[in-house]
Amino acid sequence: MHEQFKTIGIFGKQDAPAIKDTIAKLANFLLAHKFKVFANHHAHQYIEGKEVELTDEAGIGQNCDLAIVVGGDGTILHAARSVCDYNIPIIGVNEGRLGFLVDISPHEIIKRMEEILIRGEYISEERCLLHAEVVREGEKIAEGIAFNDIVVHKWNMARMIEFDTYVDNKLLNSQRSDGSIISTPTGSTAYALSCGGPLMHPTINAMILVPICPHTLTNRPIVISNQSEIKIIINDCHKDHAQLACDGQISVSLIEHDHIYVRRKPQPVTLIHPSDHDHFEVLRAKLRWG
Repeated sequence: MHEQFKTIGIFGKQDAPAIKDTIAKLANFLLAHKFKVFANHHAHQYIEGKEVELTDEAGIGQNCDLAIVVGGDGTILHAARSVCDYNIPIIGVNEGRLGFLVDISPHEIIKRMEEILIRGEYISEERCLLHAEVVREGEKIAEGIAFNDIVVHKWNMARMIEFDTYVDNKLLNSQRSDGSIISTPTGSTAYALSCGGPLMHPTINAMILVPICPHTLTNRPIVISNQSEIKIIINDCHKDHAQLACDGQISVSLIEHDHIYVRRKPQPVTLIHPSDHDHFEVLRAKLRWG
């Protein structure tokens, strides 16, 4: 038996009318069981009555002790970045496409919520996040958080970019390529996988560096400790030629001589799964293994 939650926040997928029935069913269940419920705008618009309080993402973090995300992996990436500083766990309900992170089907939402919220039967799992800073001429000009990956990539031009990569101030390599992916183990099933990176169990304390279409074909993915600091220095990059992206949802334009620092964020995110959750079963289903 786990700790029982009392105040629940609901994140809804943006511009997705298809989640309406799932949101309504979830809200009715929570209210019937006397939970106090908050919802962001994308969920609240599908809830009738005034018992569910409208709030923003920060409001969910400040007021709730659990967040339920109804959407796809992109929605849970956004939710994780929004609440990671408030130390509240997240449950994912899959209303997206692939759904590596949102592992509850809408068709079984009531059954699973009864197991998790009423009977306290669930598995909790800590996942690390990454924090990136962009430093230009000695001053920090931007920063961002990622649950999946930090990506330095070419932008708005066909030619490759050139940059040096350091790990704990030791030169790893100099490369010409379309960019580099710095991924968490959670992100190993995302962009990093499509570029030839390894699959990693999400609880491993590591980061993955994966080149994107490198000019030198011997430049291969490498796994390092997530206690390390990664520094990337842009060497050859015309204006609007490169960007930094966090989870593909936050972008910063880069110029020559910019320094990008990537570290593990001290605060992890806790995901809650049904008690019968099996990560390898998820891999078999989503990647269509035999």
